[in-house]
Amino acid sequence: MANLSTLCEKLDYRFNDEALLIEALSHRSSGAVNYERLEYLGDSFLNFTIATEVFHHRPDDDEGALSRLRASLVRQSTLAEIARELQLGDYLNMGVGELRSGGFKRDSILSDVVESIIGAVFLDSGFEAARKLVLRLYGNRVVELPPSAELKDPKTRLQEWLQAQSLDRPEYEVVEATGKSHDMRFTVVCSLNALNLSVKSTSTSRRKAEQAAAASMLERIERQESQASGCE
Repeated sequence: MANLSTLCEKLDYRFNDEALLIEALSHRSSGAVNYERLEYLGDSFLNFTIATEVFHHRPDDDEGALSRLRASLVRQSTLAEIARELQLGDYLNMGVGELRSGGFKRDSILSDVVESIIGAVFLDSGFEAARKLVLRLYGNRVVELPPSAELKDPKTRLQEWLQAQSLDRPEYEVVEATGKSHDMRFTVVCSLNALNLSVKSTSTSRRKAEQAAAASMLERIERQESQASGCE
C-alpha cells in the first residue's frame, strides 16, 4: 500500500482517526474489516449531496431531468474516473487473489472505494467536511453537465422524436448472433417503416446493439433534416 499521507494530500483532508481511512481502502478479500459498511454510508451521502448541487445548478429542470443529471454523476464510470485521478488503486488493501486478478483496476471496486472514503470522512468530521470533499472530488463536473436531454439513451430519444411526429415506434430485429457464449456479437437492424429507413449495428449484447442502432438512426434523421433545411 502506498503512503497514506500522499493520498490525504490529494484529498486535501487529514483524518483524525486514520483507522477509518485504512478501513475505507480495505477490500473484503483482505479480511473482516473492510470498506463495505463505509461504502453504504458514502453512497447515501454522495447521492444526497449531488442531488442538492444539481437542484441548485439547474433551477428550470423537472424531476426527471434532475434524476438523469444526478445519475450521470454518481454512476460507476464517473466514480471510477475520480478514483483514477486520485490513483486509488495504489492504496488499496486486497487479498492476494484479488490483486492477481487486477481488482485494483476494476471500475466496480474503484467506485466503491470513492464512496467508502466519503463515508469515512463523514464519520471522522461530519456533514460539512464530507460535503466539501465531494465538491473537491467532482471539481467542475456539476457545472459542466450537458443538457439533460443529451443524457437520455438513444432508444428513448428516438422514441420521443417519433412520438412528437405522430409516427409508429421503431422495430428492432436481431439479424445475426455469432461467437461463443462468453464472447458473442449481436447485429441488430432498426427500422422506421413510416419513413422507409433502416440501419444496422453490431455490439457485444443485444441491448448495446439496439442502443447503437438507435443512435445511428438519430444521426441519419438529423442529416436528412439538415439537408432538407439547406435546400429550402
